[in-house]
Amino acid sequence: MSEAKRLDVQPTAIEGLLELTLPVHADARGWFKENWQREKMVGAGLPNFRPVQNNVSFNAERGTTRGLHAEPWDKYISVLSGKIFGAWVDLRPGPGFGAVHTAVVGPDSALFIPRGVANGFQTLEDETVYSYLVTEHWTEQARSEYSYVNLADPALGIDWPIAIEEAIISDADRNHPSLGNAKPVLPKKIAVFGGNGQLGRALAQLGKQDPRIEVFTRGEIDLERPDFLEGFPWASYSHVINAAAMTAVDEAENPLGRKTAWRVNATAVADMAARSSQHGVKLIHVSTDYVFDGKDQCVAEDHPIAPLGVYGQSKAAGEAAVSSHQEHTVVRTSWVVGDGKNFVDTMFRLATSGVSPQVIDDQFGRLTFAEDLADAILHLINTGQPGGIYHLQNEGPAASWFDLAKAIYELSGHDSGQVRPTSAAEYSRTVVMAAPRPRNSTFSLEKIRATGYEPTAYLVRLADYLKAKSEASQMVD
Repeated sequence: MSEAKRLDVQPTAIEGLLELTLPVHADARGWFKENWQREKMVGAGLPNFRPVQNNVSFNAERGTTRGLHAEPWDKYISVLSGKIFGAWVDLRPGPGFGAVHTAVVGPDSALFIPRGVANGFQTLEDETVYSYLVTEHWTEQARSEYSYVNLADPALGIDWPIAIEEAIISDADRNHPSLGNAKPVLPKKIAVFGGNGQLGRALAQLGKQDPRIEVFTRGEIDLERPDFLEGFPWASYSHVINAAAMTAVDEAENPLGRKTAWRVNATAVADMAARSSQHGVKLIHVSTDYVFDGKDQCVAEDHPIAPLGVYGQSKAAGEAAVSSHQEHTVVRTSWVVGDGKNFVDTMFRLATSGVSPQVIDDQFGRLTFAEDLADAILHLINTGQPGGIYHLQNEGPAASWFDLAKAIYELSGHDSGQVRPTSAAEYSRTVVMAAPRPRNSTFSLEKIRATGYEPTAYLVRLADYLKAKSEASQMVD
């Protein structure tokens, strides 16, 4: 056997199906290879594959044929002795459905097979030993998600070295359905915690078109309960988006509120990070501008954090807890507007009621519309962006709450002169145990732009939002 010069990972015609060349060191005694080595293989281009089980298939005779099976997990296959002719069929829904790849595999090669790609092989030598690593333990529930396709289906065009009619094959494998009747293997789901919030509701709207998204409300996943994740089916999910938080910033300054803020925003997040890491589930955690002191006008992701109040401190602790997860993402945002209680709704209600409000004019930032925040998070997932911290707001000039209130009055057809300015210091005198707030809440958006996502101007979104509210209000009247 010739010795492979170096480890190499190459793509195939099926998306995510990768062929590996393995260095094999041979001498008079036989040969040695590193059949699986995470650090080197991930460095060469393999996903950060996390196997939990190793299975071995001994095949006594040449012509033994198995497959084609698609299981709901990733798989890494290799040959320990002998040689096989392998065939793979994409059974994931989409334009690649039905794509086929074949290859001869010996001890000097291996393949990474993503979830939903059917795997089959035929031995080319007696006493062939076939090994495969998988990312999930077998369960009865997993069996229900299997998909199969017939080895001999002419639609596949697989040129088996030994005709299927003459091969050694089980009755079950011989009678699998044709490609046209094969069940597509759906991708793993994306769990959303915090379904009652503005972001959670926006993600639920996206879920109407994206079947991966499954939203959990507080009644289903309550971060205030110590056992909130007991029995959660982690194996069904590729990602968890944590949009749940205790966001009552003034309430967080009192003893009871402080306890709730630390429980929900820090302790529960640490538990979530540990469990999702243990199960190989990527975690996307939504954080806030309150982790900064607001002294600087426009901050990037690497700006030092310096929270002023309990809410910001608990969210900063949550970020630290999430960082223990190797595959984590933190999305910081601010001034969220969506389906639920928010500043824009409050000002619209006051405007339509003829109220002349006092609004803070010395705190500055940008609005973030929940639909755009949800869309950006899905963009990070769908484009496979690396983890870390991302800042996300809508585009536009920094504005004070006072500026925004005037814009809301104008866009909803009311006199902006009714809005009167006040200072943050004056406001704090009217609230019992008012939380300190950052003076500036404007983020640099360069990093999110570099991923190919372009935030929409908040004034455009604001005009559309208020138009919809005005139309809904007129219908009610």
